[in-house]
Amino acid sequence: MSSIESSALPGEQLRARIAWYYFVAGLTQQEISDRLGIARARVNKIAGQLRTDGSVVIDIRLPLASCVELEERLREAYGLKSVSVVPSSDDDEQQRRMLGEAGAALLDPMLSDDQCISVGWGRTLINSIKQLRPRKLRDSAVVSLMGGLTRGSETNTFGVSTEFAKTLGAECYYITAPVYCPSVESRGVLLQHSGVSEVMERARRSNLAVVSCGDLTSKTPLTTINSVRQRLPELRKCGAIGEILGTFLDAEGVPVAHELNQTVIAMSPADLRAVPNSILISGGLYKAEVIKAILTSRYVNNLVTDEAVAQRLLE
Repeated sequence: MSSIESSALPGEQLRARIAWYYFVAGLTQQEISDRLGIARARVNKIAGQLRTDGSVVIDIRLPLASCVELEERLREAYGLKSVSVVPSSDDDEQQRRMLGEAGAALLDPMLSDDQCISVGWGRTLINSIKQLRPRKLRDSAVVSLMGGLTRGSETNTFGVSTEFAKTLGAECYYITAPVYCPSVESRGVLLQHSGVSEVMERARRSNLAVVSCGDLTSKTPLTTINSVRQRLPELRKCGAIGEILGTFLDAEGVPVAHELNQTVIAMSPADLRAVPNSILISGGLYKAEVIKAILTSRYVNNLVTDEAVAQRLLE
């Protein structure tokens, strides 16, 4: 695990990094000590001060200078409305917690009455939703952006959209179909079903979309389902490097010519691009290539990611 020498960090930046690692990522004081190359007693002292001086309340109010610089450069490089960059972690679960915290902070002020909010799926998104302040939005709805899996999970499309709607006190609309159909013909039949077509149309009219993405490794839940796992060699041969909303993309962000892309029940990347406000919440260096493809094609206009990915995107 790489460490950051404390001598390279100004006082406020050291306090901010400790705040992220301790209060959001859940690292122990010894782990932070090892990571930052400072005494554990100093970590303990700073963590205690952060609690009492108001620096850590509901959110962390100490921006990291290095992250702020990356945010500004990413906004300019990819034409984004807003960017939030968090410290990187070698632990995927810790990274998801930090991304979730930042995602909720970016999303929260965008939520209002009279909205249609569409949502994808994944562990990072559920982390963001759990960090949101519960409220009651008037005349608002949450819409699932893609079909579901046959097995239950809080990271499934149904679980994520249900949790989101419950948090916002909003109605919830599901795409009651599998994420992938057996054939192009069966997909066509399903899309003619009034319930499915109405929800798909509602998603296309949404004001705000919240999504994540995945690569082709086993770290991405979508690659573990049989219909995808069995076709991974074919997808790679077609040039696929990852997916967004179940559509597999090449390095330029173009959907690859593969049957899975023709049988997926989900909003297309092109339709996602038309949503007024869209947030991609995703991190981890293994996703850097697909995140870059998504940003290059302007499928989303807001981003939450981590330092290592941000640096890779700017190389």
